[in-house]
Amino acid sequence: MTKRIACVFAHPDDDTYGVGGSLALHAGSDIEITVIMTTSGEAGRIADAALATHETLAAVREVEGRASWAALGLEPTIHFLRYPDSGVANVPRDQLVTVYTELLLEARPDVVVTFGPDGVTAHEDHIAVGAAGTEAFHAARAQSDAGFHRLLHNVLSAGRLEAFNEVLRSRGMEPMDPTQPFMPRGVPDHMIGVSVDCSAANDRKLEALREHRTQAEMEDLPFDLWPLVLGREDFVVAWPEQQGDPPVLRDLFEGLPGA
Repeated sequence: MTKRIACVFAHPDDDTYGVGGSLALHAGSDIEITVIMTTSGEAGRIADAALATHETLAAVREVEGRASWAALGLEPTIHFLRYPDSGVANVPRDQLVTVYTELLLEARPDVVVTFGPDGVTAHEDHIAVGAAGTEAFHAARAQSDAGFHRLLHNVLSAGRLEAFNEVLRSRGMEPMDPTQPFMPRGVPDHMIGVSVDCSAANDRKLEALREHRTQAEMEDLPFDLWPLVLGREDFVVAWPEQQGDPPVLRDLFEGLPGA
């Protein structure tokens, strides 16, 4: 049976970090992936002036985004909505919800992944996308007679984040400070409902991140620490409401009909 998933994110590379490893594990299987990319990342960095200008960065990052999925061994349907990077919070919420809902109804995914309330890094674009994506999931679910079995919020485990910071401190490096702009925030470990061991796909996820050449992903992090960043992806099950103390799932589709 075909597995269907839709990913609602803000910028090219949000998807690579958030679900790249989890979905790379399904490469070669019967899977349909829809990616809704709200901006084209035109406010991002240009690590090498030979790669882009401020005028061309959006188009270049769209190419990079497609190349990153190819590096994962996957061929999603990608919708670049081209809302303003770093301006999504100023887009009327109902407009975003309407656009997302229409695309979700077209895809009828089993699983939808977007940001949670913290936006992982508290980026205003991430928070706005997550809120509208969550609302769109419920709107589409109410209108559809198929799919929409699970809504996941992409997050970072507070325990994993603190363990990583301990490694940085042990090396005399500055830990990541969640009070600073665009730095990762952790959610309490008991909130994690899906935790995927992506270590078997580390090489592909690394290559996918490297396709985002203008952003020079992880260039400041020692190579031997990359597996700590790449090797696991965590999610809160935002719907259906979790009862009691359910076991942590190890795959995005675990427990779903036909999975």
